[in-house]
Amino acid sequence: MASDLEAKAKEAFVEDHFELAVDLLSQAIHLEPNKAELYADRAQGNIKLNNLTEAVADANKAIELNPSLPKAYLRKGTACMKLEEYQTAKAALETGASLSPDNSRFVNLIKECDKLIEEESYTTIPIQEKTIAQDVNPKDVQQQDDLPEQPPVAVNKPKYRHEFYQKHDQVVVTIFAKKIPKESITVEFGEQILSVSINVPGEDAYVFQPRLFGKILPSNCRYEVLSTKIEIRLEKAEPIHWTSLEFTRNVIVPLRVNASSVTASQRPSYPSSKQTRDWDKIEAQVKKEEKDEKLDGDAALNKFFREIYQDADEDTRRAMKKSFVESNGTVLSTNWKEVGSKKVEGSPPDGMELKKWEY
Repeated sequence: MASDLEAKAKEAFVEDHFELAVDLLSQAIHLEPNKAELYADRAQGNIKLNNLTEAVADANKAIELNPSLPKAYLRKGTACMKLEEYQTAKAALETGASLSPDNSRFVNLIKECDKLIEEESYTTIPIQEKTIAQDVNPKDVQQQDDLPEQPPVAVNKPKYRHEFYQKHDQVVVTIFAKKIPKESITVEFGEQILSVSINVPGEDAYVFQPRLFGKILPSNCRYEVLSTKIEIRLEKAEPIHWTSLEFTRNVIVPLRVNASSVTASQRPSYPSSKQTRDWDKIEAQVKKEEKDEKLDGDAALNKFFREIYQDADEDTRRAMKKSFVESNGTVLSTNWKEVGSKKVEGSPPDGMELKKWEY
């Protein structure tokens, strides 16, 4: 039964077994493919595993099945923020907030989105991968710290071949799929994601969902279905050279060039610092300062709980996690024998109301 698999998945979430939770939810979806909550919950598992493009796809499917499900928008907003697609994230979060106005998580995440969008507006040099384009002088690049990134969805032996070429302001992606009905094709654009799905009745579904090399302008992108191919035109957010279609982990900051006014020989260069730092020493110093730091109030209490958890055995940690989650953060027990065999009920402070927490 799908309901039994769903219940086991919730238990796996409590135990931080996210891979197991995703697997159980996938089995439940196979049995009930039209239940939006299953996709929204699997999106949460994929977020925990940093499978971010899969999380966005699951959230989109949940929204398609049930446009009134607030947590589907929460999952999409969270995943898009981790993908640095702040505008897309904000739009999803605002829709979710309108459906669940009492949920403070939407309000907090929207504020965080606004802050990140504002910070991003001051960034004038886009981040690209380490391979240097042929028309860029190696002296004109500046190293930057690696950014956290997850690999794109891996597709073994793709059903349809694809390729791309580019102009200074546009990337054209071609998927060679012959005689596909237009109604069987879905193409969606994010700030740095292209999502293409082909669902022909009686055939295996085709999904192509890469995280793109650079950001695009979704509202200006378009696609056309022809008899032998699908042609997708992506408008670049920055007029820079893409050395591949998909984003990769090793990145650099290439020179941003105004192609209409600057020739290759006139490109300005940016100075770089040659100062080296002993990061291991700095990290050790920070940890020592944190350990010796004198705190009071809630900060001291939180530090005390962290130290208990850090030094605890496995049963104590399980008891702490289970009691905290099931009681909505109002009970913290270290006795697994006491809480392991029963549900921990919430115990809010006097004058406070306990509300159910949506995992």
